[in-house]
Amino acid sequence: MVLDFRYWNYKPTTNHMASRKKLLFVSTTIIVGTYFLFLGVFKAKPFLAPLATAIILSLLILPLSRKMEAKLNRTWSSLISSLFLFLCSVGVLMLVSFQIRNFTDDWPKIKETMKPKIEQVKKFALEHTPLSEEDIQESEGSSGPSGSQMAQKAASFMSKLSSFTANYLLTFVYIFFLLNYRHVFRNFIIRVFPDERREKAKDIMVDSSRVVSQYLVGKLILMGLLAILYSIGLGLSGVSNYIIVSAIAAILTLIPYIGNIIGFTMAVAFGFLTSGETSVLIGIALTFTVTQFVESYVLQPYVVGDRVDAHPFFVIVGVILGNFVWGIIGMVLAIPILGIITVTCLKIEEFEVIGKLLSKNGFKNSTEEN
Repeated sequence: MVLDFRYWNYKPTTNHMASRKKLLFVSTTIIVGTYFLFLGVFKAKPFLAPLATAIILSLLILPLSRKMEAKLNRTWSSLISSLFLFLCSVGVLMLVSFQIRNFTDDWPKIKETMKPKIEQVKKFALEHTPLSEEDIQESEGSSGPSGSQMAQKAASFMSKLSSFTANYLLTFVYIFFLLNYRHVFRNFIIRVFPDERREKAKDIMVDSSRVVSQYLVGKLILMGLLAILYSIGLGLSGVSNYIIVSAIAAILTLIPYIGNIIGFTMAVAFGFLTSGETSVLIGIALTFTVTQFVESYVLQPYVVGDRVDAHPFFVIVGVILGNFVWGIIGMVLAIPILGIITVTCLKIEEFEVIGKLLSKNGFKNSTEEN
């Protein structure tokens, strides 16, 4: 066998090393830039979260505001639209606070009702787990928070409450200005681009507005239908205040995937814990199982449909990133923002391949092999 020693003495050419350095530089820049982008968005949550929420809600109420502008001037229509959204949000908060107050008032009754159930759980744990009676007594007898800790928690709660109230009110101020002066922002965005790209910029803004508004309107209709189905099932199951519980559970579906789990947990807390009857728990489980089946295979395709052309995998990734960056509000805004990003990428030639990757039907007609 003859060995060819030319490969042992191979030395990369200047162009080959330059391309490697360029690839390494671009990859490092993208990774570092992405890290600092998410870090900046995370740090800027107090400013960006209310603004992003206001933009999404403005796109939701924009069709109604335009209809009112046929009879009123833009300032009054924007003010009425903002107040309408504010009153709707106040109604939701009142529903939640009313149900929490009922739960608090029923807490002594819940403790007495669940006491036999807790004893059964303890007995099961002692018989089937390595836990001993001393371990359970130590966990029950652990001392509660001290006075200083209670004061710190109260101060932290008041600080968070004041911050939430300020951001909450600021969101609707943003909505008013975004609706009233939308032509100013629109013209600014268009003039940023060169003349040959201005028509494409207009198309992107129109399509983004249409995608978000259609998705949110479809989601609102879906929430109304789910509230009816939940009310029927929870009412037949014997859940107290089932109408309010059903409305809150339907609203929680705004949080993709996680909202259904929270809604089920809330129904169990407000239904089973109050009565302590196993039949109520079975009824709640059946109600949510059947309703989720109807939502996934009947209501979701026909009511919401493909208004947001986003791949399910990237929807999950977007929801997780939204939770990581902005918490619950990030999870709620994840799908509309992902829809805007997808539409924008599909309209720009340089980013079209990214848009097809994010889109549900992007590579559906591709002739490439699987």
